[in-house]
Amino acid sequence: MHFLATLIPFLLSALTQSQATPTGNSINTNTTTNTLQPKASKLPFGAVITHCTIPDTIALTFDDGPYIYTPQILDTLAQHGVRATFFLNGHNRGHIDASPEVVQRILAEGHQLGSHTWNHPSLDTLLYEEIVRQMTILEEAFMRILGFFPTYMRPPFLRHTPVVLGAMADLGYHVIGASVDTKDYENDNPDTNWVSFEKFKREVDAGGTIVLAHDAHQHTVEILVDNMLDDVEKRGLSAVTVGECLGDPYEFWYRTGR
Repeated sequence: MHFLATLIPFLLSALTQSQATPTGNSINTNTTTNTLQPKASKLPFGAVITHCTIPDTIALTFDDGPYIYTPQILDTLAQHGVRATFFLNGHNRGHIDASPEVVQRILAEGHQLGSHTWNHPSLDTLLYEEIVRQMTILEEAFMRILGFFPTYMRPPFLRHTPVVLGAMADLGYHVIGASVDTKDYENDNPDTNWVSFEKFKREVDAGGTIVLAHDAHQHTVEILVDNMLDDVEKRGLSAVTVGECLGDPYEFWYRTGR
């Protein structure tokens, strides 16, 4: 088990001792009675972040899990000795409540968890209240499984509007975009997977550092991840979580309420 797993009790203690709540529109949820000071992080809330700030780091991120391929991708990451970030849905290809052991394993092995909405709608098509609901219903699922929920999120399809970003600011979320988009969902077969890998290399060459892929696609897990990690190692980069590549302390990655 990764050493970060031993920090979980301390994380929960730190979260429950915090006092302040986010400013902005009033958010009324019944997730928990505990409060947190999410604004203590130096990272912006409700603003899109696309690049790492710590030199020589790269953050591989995987959307749309947990799914049947997620355990295999965790095995591959462990073999390479690296950490990644998983932006989970509540009910999309898989169902978070049906895979609590996968969620717990991601955390226990030192990876970072983020939110990717409950059922993957395009948030730019929703009203403010619907956007909030997409996030808070997933928070409730995280609370059932872990006892806390993330402060990081990624909007589905990377789509956002001022209303979406305003809701994320009010809810206290860091919004994570991507500067390397593998488009792996377009190349989920052995014959074209190399197209996503070549796109990955070009965009890393251009300075990209936050990488978007999906653990819900078979050939991403079986082919692309190994290729990306081999390339990362050749470049002498450190593959870390988004929080690490942004220099954000671990205690700010999760919370127990607002």
